[in-house]
Amino acid sequence: MFDISSAASELEALAEEEEGAEAAPEDYADEEVGEPQPDNAGEEEYVAEEEPEEDYEVDEADEPDEMEAEPAAAIAPELEPKPAPEPLRATAPPPQPQPKPEPLQARETEFRTPEPANRSKIPPIVDADLGPLKTFNPPVRDGGDKAGKGDGNGGGGSRDGFHKRTATPNFAQSFQNGLDVVRTNLIIVMAFTVFINILVLALPIYLFQISDRVLTSRSLDTLVMLTAAVVGAVILQAVLDAVRRFILMRTAVEVAVQLGSPILSAAARASLHSNGRDYQVLGDLQQLRTFIVSGTLLAFLDAPMAPLFVLAVYLIHPDLGLIVIGAALVLFVVATINQRLTAKPFAEANNLLSRATLHLDSMSRNSQIINALAMIPEAVRIWGRDTAGSLKAQVRAQDRNILMSSVSKAVRLLTQVAMLGWGAFLAIEGEITGGMVIAASIIAARALTPIEGAIEGWSGFTQFRASFSRIKGLLQSSPFNFERLMLPDPKGRLDVERILFVPPPNKKVLLNGISFSLLPGESLAVIGNSGAGKTTLGKMLVGSILPTSGSVRLDLMDLRNWDQRQFGENIGYLPQDVQLFPGTIKANIARMREDVSDQAIYDAAVLADVHELIAAFPQGYETYVASDGAPLSGGQKQRIALARAFFGDPKLVVLDEPNSNLDSLGEAALAKALLHARKQKITVVTITQRPALLNVVDKILVLNNGSVSMFGARPEVMAALTQNKSANTGQTGIDAPQATGGR
Repeated sequence: MFDISSAASELEALAEEEEGAEAAPEDYADEEVGEPQPDNAGEEEYVAEEEPEEDYEVDEADEPDEMEAEPAAAIAPELEPKPAPEPLRATAPPPQPQPKPEPLQARETEFRTPEPANRSKIPPIVDADLGPLKTFNPPVRDGGDKAGKGDGNGGGGSRDGFHKRTATPNFAQSFQNGLDVVRTNLIIVMAFTVFINILVLALPIYLFQISDRVLTSRSLDTLVMLTAAVVGAVILQAVLDAVRRFILMRTAVEVAVQLGSPILSAAARASLHSNGRDYQVLGDLQQLRTFIVSGTLLAFLDAPMAPLFVLAVYLIHPDLGLIVIGAALVLFVVATINQRLTAKPFAEANNLLSRATLHLDSMSRNSQIINALAMIPEAVRIWGRDTAGSLKAQVRAQDRNILMSSVSKAVRLLTQVAMLGWGAFLAIEGEITGGMVIAASIIAARALTPIEGAIEGWSGFTQFRASFSRIKGLLQSSPFNFERLMLPDPKGRLDVERILFVPPPNKKVLLNGISFSLLPGESLAVIGNSGAGKTTLGKMLVGSILPTSGSVRLDLMDLRNWDQRQFGENIGYLPQDVQLFPGTIKANIARMREDVSDQAIYDAAVLADVHELIAAFPQGYETYVASDGAPLSGGQKQRIALARAFFGDPKLVVLDEPNSNLDSLGEAALAKALLHARKQKITVVTITQRPALLNVVDKILVLNNGSVSMFGARPEVMAALTQNKSANTGQTGIDAPQATGGR
């Protein structure tokens, strides 16, 4: 007999099972989606897609496109939710619907391994209350298939996302803008200069009128009127002179604002080929500012007004005008001789001073080594040699400049004597008056003063001209002036084709005919003896140096054709000589950027397996790092720099001797980070001489004297190295972990 109460109980039980089946897929996906993918999961255009298993009945119209293939493949077949059977039915279950998980969420969960399953309970970066650093709750975003839309959660270099592309710098345009500012302000200053020089004539005219009219007529009214007019002219002249000096001062500041950042950026780029010498152009910018506000520039601005005063003297009497013209010509000859005599010594002094400055910078960077090895006397001797040479050349130039300045001053004083003497003779002859003689003498002095000032300040003008030429050359020749096409974010494919590198000036071949290719997510270990060219190859892979011939291509595009900002945001680099910037650990991991979230910094630290190390510091991520890396040890600096290399979801990471300063725990963390990178499809090139990291790479490349002696899959290369161990140990350097690597 059919029992109604038991049937009702069965229905309630089936309903509860159905509700549990509906909720299970989401919870299960949150917990299990971070499991490692199969080796062929996520391979898009480089590996042919395999046929779906029989359990998948996907219609071609419902297949995800190429951009969605990777997130979809990240979900294992056994994770598909299966609907609960309908109660009280004997029919077969309906076809299973294709699940539609959010690809971005799946990718993020995979990336967070071994984070807790509940994403809303991510622990704070630091436990203490340290100010701006706080617990990050990832925002809910719509459109899960649109990776790279910001919030610091990776996803590539989208223009409006995490990797914001700044405006393409055009340093030639920046230089032109600065030049336009100077030109515009100089036109205004020149207009004031014309009025000032016209007002200068008020004083000699006043003396002329006093001598020839007031004293003879004894008119107090005339004296008062003339005096009031001259006082007004003098006050106006002082005001205009102050205004033009204010304009020049602000022009100097505007030049620093317009050119400071472009010069520093261009120098940073050019330093790859000039060993940092272009950074001295910042000193040239200071030289420009100094010259703009100096009296020498005012003398050069007043010099074009000299013909006005010569004309005024000529109108008083032609003979006096000819005397002034002759004196002016003599001063121009003196100025020409001065330029020829001082140009070479000044250039020599500047070159030696640049060398001394470079040596001083090197001393400051290597102060610990200099003190430890007792190299202070030698370092000071080298610096003193260049500095002394610069001072000697400067003294020679200044001696000649002082000599020419003395000659010009003597010419001006003799001109005054000639003006007064010949003027007195003309007054005796009755051709001019005594007041005219005095006025002509004052005007002549005013005509010759700027010429004399220009000669005295010629050394400053020479330095200004040299500084201006260096700034112009740096900004107008910068590779940043050429805008690159904004390409899609790279996947990580790396192709190296027959690169040859012969650095000047020694012309020694460091790399010769190197070729290899890596697919997205593959890892490569570059090994070789000291001096084999491993570090040089690593620098070339990240664009720090350019090959003499051949090409390095990321996603089939030569590195030289990538937009510099976009390329830098999609790669990571750990150099052999690890340097951290003065600032917090947080800022160093974020590459000194301020527009990133705490989550992005946390992600990089977790991926590099350095979060626990940072959390052990009292200030956590806010720990301040000095310029010498204190308070971090060498191994800690290397691990922080490793997190910086993995910051921002890069597609290509190059690690140069990443375990050179690491202990066993650090090496284990590094190996774990490389495994995380493999799961994230990050292409990794590791330069090493220690065999510990060879077990976590896919391929091995052996360099010998700049050439490839072996390249292939790890098992094959390791087998070949084992068979030829006795013959190749000295070439591979694998059995010499104490070495630090080649260039």
